[in-house]
Amino acid sequence: MEQHRKQPARGGSAVWAVAITSMAGFIAALDNLIVTTALPSIREDLGGGLEDLEWTVSACTLTFAVLLMFGASLGDRFGRRRLFAIGLGIFTAASASAALAPGMGELIAARAAQGVGAAIVTPLTLTLLSAAVPAERRGTAFGIWGAASGIAVATGPLIGGTLTEHLSWQWIFWVNVPLGLALIPLALLRLDESHGPNPSLDLVGTVLASGGLFGIVYGLVRGNADGWTSTPVLGGFFAGTALLVGFVFYELRAKHPMLPMRLFRHRSFSALNAASLLMLLGMFGSIFLLSQYLQIVGGYSPMEAGVRMLPWTAMPMIAGPPAGALSDRIGGAPVVTVGMALNAVGLCLWALAVEPQVSYTSLLPALIVCGIGMGMFFAPSANLVMSTVRPEEQGIASGANNAIREVGGAIGVASLAAVFSAQGGYGSASLFVDGLVPALWAGAGAVALAAALALLMTGQRKADGPTAGLVAAGGNPAGAAAAT
Repeated sequence: MEQHRKQPARGGSAVWAVAITSMAGFIAALDNLIVTTALPSIREDLGGGLEDLEWTVSACTLTFAVLLMFGASLGDRFGRRRLFAIGLGIFTAASASAALAPGMGELIAARAAQGVGAAIVTPLTLTLLSAAVPAERRGTAFGIWGAASGIAVATGPLIGGTLTEHLSWQWIFWVNVPLGLALIPLALLRLDESHGPNPSLDLVGTVLASGGLFGIVYGLVRGNADGWTSTPVLGGFFAGTALLVGFVFYELRAKHPMLPMRLFRHRSFSALNAASLLMLLGMFGSIFLLSQYLQIVGGYSPMEAGVRMLPWTAMPMIAGPPAGALSDRIGGAPVVTVGMALNAVGLCLWALAVEPQVSYTSLLPALIVCGIGMGMFFAPSANLVMSTVRPEEQGIASGANNAIREVGGAIGVASLAAVFSAQGGYGSASLFVDGLVPALWAGAGAVALAAALALLMTGQRKADGPTAGLVAAGGNPAGAAAAT
């Protein structure tokens, strides 16, 4: 049985819980996009190629994706406060290692470790916050927590660009260190310990999923360099696919599976998760390239590029609330479908507008359309996930959806970068655009397919509980984390 405190949370304890979990959520969400505007500076300083930049992003998102539900299980078994502090310690140490990295290999390893820490911290922020705050005040508490993560996602490229331009790219990682060091003792002193009802750990499932996804992404990253029919690339695809098939079969028979396959019997759940993967594939892969385009081709400084990304990254905070209200009236499925369609249109506008010499105003409509589409997707999709499963399955369903989004983001960076490098490169502005345009069309196609899959979603049941939508966001109400 889960251990709860015998007395209701005191006001001071609840305030500390809100502050600690919101700040932890902020730095974990910030790490998703803060690196994007620093990529050209990292490449110039450490001498990495395109595949190194891909792994700089994907190493973190992959480890986060495959360990997200495992991190929550660790907290249930060994104590949520204890694992929360350990996760913060891993994330903080990995951030310092990334800042001190002398080469791309060390940086990629540190980024993977950051993903491990974030995978432990992120799911535990909600459980710790829920345990500390009385039910009648949880709406306000989760609103503060969600706003902190949303602000981090919206301002990530700007903060990353500002730190890179005025200090150095290393400071996008150093900024996490004092925050992490301050949060660890506060968590141990101010948060109460609790355990979950299911202390089992799916070690085999975690290893199979991790190995399978690594094999697929490795094949995509190395395809152009080694040749798509080379032994390492084909081996990566074959081994990755085999391990993922093995993961599915194992989860079907496991007593306590990390990802219960029975959830996918519901057509809407399957359709929404497949659509979410394709949506983040197209969007995150495009952001990876477009943040570099603004600096390499547009000639903007890192901070200027971050400012010019705001109509895209910050728009979901504006479009999200009315999209959520509209979904309450007409249902989430049509709103999510339209949001995906708008994202596909926005990427098409980007593909039509980008040139070696183009004004920012010509790019602005694409940014705004993509931002509105993201807001319409993320706001209702959380409750859609919850509505497709039984109340007792909502936690694991939301974790699965968030993990699938992160996987989509990692595959998106690898696949769109593969299209880019097959057609273009970093040699000149014209060469960069030659690769960017087909990559954007590929991203638009993936998002358009996501919108088509979203049409398969049926009517939804109302999600139970005041925190359902927030839990479904997996610790990042602005998305992917997500993904993005």
